[in-house]
Amino acid sequence: MDRITVGGLDVAPALHAFVRDEALPGSGIDEDMFWSGVEQLLADFTPRNRALLARRDEIQQHLDDWHAEHPGPVRDRAEYLRMLRELGYLADEPEDFTITTADVDDEVARQAGPQLVVPVLNARFAANAANARWGSLYDAFYGTDVLPEDDGQERGTSYNPRRGAAVIARARAFLDEHFPLAGGSHADATAYAVEGGSLTVHLEGSSAPVGLAEPGQYLGHRGDPAAPEAVLLRHHGLHVEIQVDPADTIGRDDAAGVKDVLVESAVSTIMDLEDSVAAVDAEDKVVGYRNWLRLNEGTLTAEVGSGDSAWTRRLAPDRTYEGPDGAFELPGRSLMFVRQVGHLMTTDAILVGGEEVPEGILDAVMTALCSLVDIQGRSALRNSRTGSMYAVKPKMHGPDEVAFTDDLFAAVERLLGLATGTIKLGIMDEERRTSANLKACIHAARGRVAFINTGFLDRTGDELHTSMRGGPMVRKGEMKSTAWIAAYEDQNVDVGLACGLRGRAQIGKGMWPRPDDMAAMLEQKVGHPQSGATCAWVPSPTAATLHALHYHQVDVAARQEELAGQHRTTLEDLLTVPFADADTVASWSEQDRIAELENNLQSTLGYVKRWVDDGVGCSKVPDIHGVNLMEDRATCRISAQHVTNWLHHGVVTAEEVDAALRRMAEVVDEQNAGEGYQPMGPSYDGEAFNAVRDLVFDGLAQPAGYTEPVLHRRRRALKALESGQSAPA
Repeated sequence: MDRITVGGLDVAPALHAFVRDEALPGSGIDEDMFWSGVEQLLADFTPRNRALLARRDEIQQHLDDWHAEHPGPVRDRAEYLRMLRELGYLADEPEDFTITTADVDDEVARQAGPQLVVPVLNARFAANAANARWGSLYDAFYGTDVLPEDDGQERGTSYNPRRGAAVIARARAFLDEHFPLAGGSHADATAYAVEGGSLTVHLEGSSAPVGLAEPGQYLGHRGDPAAPEAVLLRHHGLHVEIQVDPADTIGRDDAAGVKDVLVESAVSTIMDLEDSVAAVDAEDKVVGYRNWLRLNEGTLTAEVGSGDSAWTRRLAPDRTYEGPDGAFELPGRSLMFVRQVGHLMTTDAILVGGEEVPEGILDAVMTALCSLVDIQGRSALRNSRTGSMYAVKPKMHGPDEVAFTDDLFAAVERLLGLATGTIKLGIMDEERRTSANLKACIHAARGRVAFINTGFLDRTGDELHTSMRGGPMVRKGEMKSTAWIAAYEDQNVDVGLACGLRGRAQIGKGMWPRPDDMAAMLEQKVGHPQSGATCAWVPSPTAATLHALHYHQVDVAARQEELAGQHRTTLEDLLTVPFADADTVASWSEQDRIAELENNLQSTLGYVKRWVDDGVGCSKVPDIHGVNLMEDRATCRISAQHVTNWLHHGVVTAEEVDAALRRMAEVVDEQNAGEGYQPMGPSYDGEAFNAVRDLVFDGLAQPAGYTEPVLHRRRRALKALESGQSAPA
């Protein structure tokens, strides 16, 4: 289809029609003025974007040269830091300051809780994530490995009363721990009632009802006060709803008629246009923009199931209650962020002079345009109650790139007639130059920062690429025990608190990567709120419900108060390169080397096959042992760069890599065999297989070790082949 010429812009028809027919109507913005403003904004910011990328290349070349001259582990750390300062890799640290971000919603500024990340191109996933603000504790316990399946408590295909009893007991124990009664146990409750603005609980064997040990934990109810259908409680800023229905399948067997315990779960959700999606052209981008628009309108729907079991998922309404001081509402949906792409990639959605424009600039404009319906109060269901938009910007390298984003967001605000600071910024602390200069990065956008987050996966990928030429790195599984990881996680919280984020913005932690292993998550992920983080990423609504229990165990606000003013690490620790010393390398047997190689290549092939062939940017991918892991471009970046590092330093040979690629392709083919799957073997010449070869054998040349350039090129080539067109250059 012919492209649309608008001034000096060459706009893809899908984007032009979306803006004209869906995004602009009702906004009060003239179409011609909009496109004229976009053209000027691109003229102003595209050269700056290119200059920042050129600066990345300049820094990386200097580091490559330095490591070539100083091979092996860094021996003189003072000299190394001096080199980084002279290079400008380390910026001057600003004087102490406090961020001035205003009009931040409570979910971001004050409420600590789980955060979902979901690909916004998938409407079903996006709607489900938005609705994950409230989750069933009964379902989360029953349907996961949190409860053992021995002693007759198997999940099975039909309801197991013994497992159900264990679920109810576990939920009652949760209530007793965090909402204790003045006497007795929730396990003995026979009725819940509201009398005189307070909750009373009738207990088996007791003549008089009891109240809560802390009466202020009761906030409200729904239905008849004498026999409410819902009782609302609050602890550590999170809400819990006891649902009562004696006629329900579960409630009829409960002495108090309790059918479920709902837990406020995904307090916030990041609708992702970046690592978890495969958007390689204008049509893909418009799918994401449209879903973001409909999320902001409150109109997004998705069809679930098929045939007689099909149903339509809609966004949940707000929840109403009657409290001691009258009726009130609580949000029914997660507070939504949108994660835009970084500065690297370009998009064919708009061409200027025949050249693709920076994708991150287009994302900034389009996601803000789609948020107007909420900001202006025109949406059927509100996202931000303060009239703000929340945008996460990934993969920024240092304070100059953050300053660029701050300026870009200000220009978008002017274009759309918004007050300065309306668009709040989330800084992903996931590149080494950002970690090393985090205080300066926050300072560069101190009027709009509402979120910082450790992305330890991408941070590991950047660690590998930044110091690639210096020597072989430790085995991938050992990365988490290296000095820089602990320093990185501690510093993120310490700097965030020092810059005044407490009570004003989120301090976040990374993803739980094993979506089927909830028992381990429940045991381990409590470390994130204990670290002082107000949010941490989870891979599913069920995981959000279970992770929410950690924020009842840990008072994050109190923990942040304990940590305030601490400096638990040093720059030297943060910049300790995870090189393997000569003795360690010599100790690796051939079996060790090949096992590491196969582990990396199998996960990369499994992920890339779905990305290139099916356009799936994030999914559960079986590892070499068949354990499902959440894979996205960040995990792919680590695995590919690790192989590149070992290949470059002779730990493995090209012949060993090629042989392992074919062996692991066979494993992936077997794991995915079924109707419609196109195996990589025996020809091993498809776009997906060759994409992995590119990532590994050309890994030194990939900007910062990113996977996007290769994946986009290969996916575009496959789409062109399938449509009978020539592949784009």
